[in-house]
Amino acid sequence: MPGVRIVTDSAADLPADLVDELGIVVVPLEVRLGDTDAVTTSALSPAEFWELTASTGAIAQTAAPAPGAFGEAFAGAARDGASAVVCVTLSAKLSATYQAAVAGAQLAGIPVAVVDSTTVTMGEGFVVLDAAAAAAGGDDLETVRAAAQTSIATVRVLGALGGLDALRRGGRIGGAQAFFGSLLAVKPIVEVRDGVVVGESRQRTRARSLRYLVDKAVSAGPLRRVAVAHGAAADLDEFVAMLDAALPGVDVLVTYIGPVIGAHAGPGTIGLCLQRS
Repeated sequence: MPGVRIVTDSAADLPADLVDELGIVVVPLEVRLGDTDAVTTSALSPAEFWELTASTGAIAQTAAPAPGAFGEAFAGAARDGASAVVCVTLSAKLSATYQAAVAGAQLAGIPVAVVDSTTVTMGEGFVVLDAAAAAAGGDDLETVRAAAQTSIATVRVLGALGGLDALRRGGRIGGAQAFFGSLLAVKPIVEVRDGVVVGESRQRTRARSLRYLVDKAVSAGPLRRVAVAHGAAADLDEFVAMLDAALPGVDVLVTYIGPVIGAHAGPGTIGLCLQRS
């Protein structure tokens, strides 16, 4: 495929049909789930991953891809005729994936621009989609990179957690430790802000948490894209119905939180990913 090729990582949680349609290359992070090895876990669909999580009670562990995995993806794009690559990764403050991609760029054989999305799940996915749109329009490397960089400021990711165990064990709560440490029966809302997970607010019930997220979507202003990423949440349909009613005329993309983000967010989590116009 000539022109600029788009590469990302599996933390973007992009639906497989969009990946295939747009010719995006996805480099997977390594995920282990309890006694299930990384090779087996990586072959699971998101739905199968959450089924296995529920049946075993295990919490996944993740690791960034090796630089060579990115190098091979970039070199593969070159073999397919690409003139350059723009690679969008999850937040560099949450994973070594960005650094692995930068190192892998040295193995590419063609120019590579690596962009830190500073976010995760479909927030990262929105940045990837904007880069892919620019590439499909025939833009050059610098213009596609700039499109991805500009996209970052338009994205916001919030989440209603299903619980706190996975986030605590995963060590990704950063400066929000005090926020979580003081919670009892309160249902926290988290946000990915400036590349890290922070406590956004405290809600008394799960129902109030979901209503709060809907209100955040309404108050965000004109929206280009809205996505709901979930960890097999039992109240998913209820939440999506609330969003549809509150945002008439806005298409809501629904996808699973994959194993990478799911390892830290935990089952039952509902993530709300917004992109302003």
